[in-house]
Amino acid sequence: MEPSRGSPDARPAVTLVAAVLPAGGSGERLGGATPKQFCAVQGRPLVSHTVRAMERISWISNIIVVVSPENIETMKSIIEKYGHKRVTIVKGGITRHRSIFNGLKVFAENEFSNHLLQKPEVVIIHDAVRPFVEEDILSKVVMAAKEHGAAGAIRPLVSTVIASAADGCLDHSLERARYRASEMPQAFLFDIIYEAYQQCTDYDLDYGTECLHLALKYCKTNAKLVEGTADLWKVTYKRDLYAAESIIKDNLSQQVCVITDVKEAVVQVGSLLQESLKSQIKVEAISISLSKNDSHLLNIFSGWCYNFVSINDKKYAIQETQQLVDLLEKSNVPLLYPVVLISVHLDTSENISFSIDMEELARIKKFAREMKKKNILVYGLFIKYK
Repeated sequence: MEPSRGSPDARPAVTLVAAVLPAGGSGERLGGATPKQFCAVQGRPLVSHTVRAMERISWISNIIVVVSPENIETMKSIIEKYGHKRVTIVKGGITRHRSIFNGLKVFAENEFSNHLLQKPEVVIIHDAVRPFVEEDILSKVVMAAKEHGAAGAIRPLVSTVIASAADGCLDHSLERARYRASEMPQAFLFDIIYEAYQQCTDYDLDYGTECLHLALKYCKTNAKLVEGTADLWKVTYKRDLYAAESIIKDNLSQQVCVITDVKEAVVQVGSLLQESLKSQIKVEAISISLSKNDSHLLNIFSGWCYNFVSINDKKYAIQETQQLVDLLEKSNVPLLYPVVLISVHLDTSENISFSIDMEELARIKKFAREMKKKNILVYGLFIKYK
């Protein structure tokens, strides 16, 4: 059983969906030499968190990351290090709109890719520095775009917008209740947004910032506005990096990965555990052979989960636990706060009595003490299962 990637209830009735992530900003407002999309948050670059949010959704077929020419190699190394899939890197332009246009061209023009990707029915445009996008809002804007041609997330204005006169004094203010802040993600029928960019003037390409406006101006498409959630904010300033790290830590504490081998009884227990937990926390259930799928587990261990439940029916549970710890250390995830690893051993034998050898128990306790020094908390649970 592969990891669950996308709720059936959230899957939009669209034939093909792709995502374009502009990631070419210089990060001037952040300060420092490193562009914000490449700043480390919880041990991995911010852009990696956003890509991961997209690739965990099974119905997004292709993820286009648009970066400035000087950062293409950096982005390639990120994709390789964190095992990202379905990602194509595209060279960005000198402005946001030119970068997005380049990202769209990989579906229509050979010169921007070694081979054309299959043209999507709907394309999502989302900032690479907005890592907290959820499947629900993505599905809503995609479905709204299919019906209306374009759609975008919005949020209430926090502050009143004012205009100043030439002398620097107040000219007028806007009625805050009538206006909304345009956020990401946005979604479009591909043919509409691509036509809009093709017709775009150089002025719009160089100075514009709003994709929904281009669809309206050049294709007469009125976008459907979808109420977004509070976590759609954009990392802009240095303080936002600290806030992002805090949110990611909180999210990680609310996720658990249930790992089982491929035996029927073990998989069944894992499924029961997943069902009982999913109403309280996010649960990924994976049935996998540790000896044959190290690369897949390494990708899972690379920062998205700090809580694991390993279920097995092997005679010596500590061997399985040691394999998981070895993989965790191999992933080079910075253990900034404790990893919790619960090893569940199932006894599926016909024996009525169930006991553990004291020597084996002593080994488990010693192993747990050693792991605690590495910020890995190991717990054991033994269950008689029929």
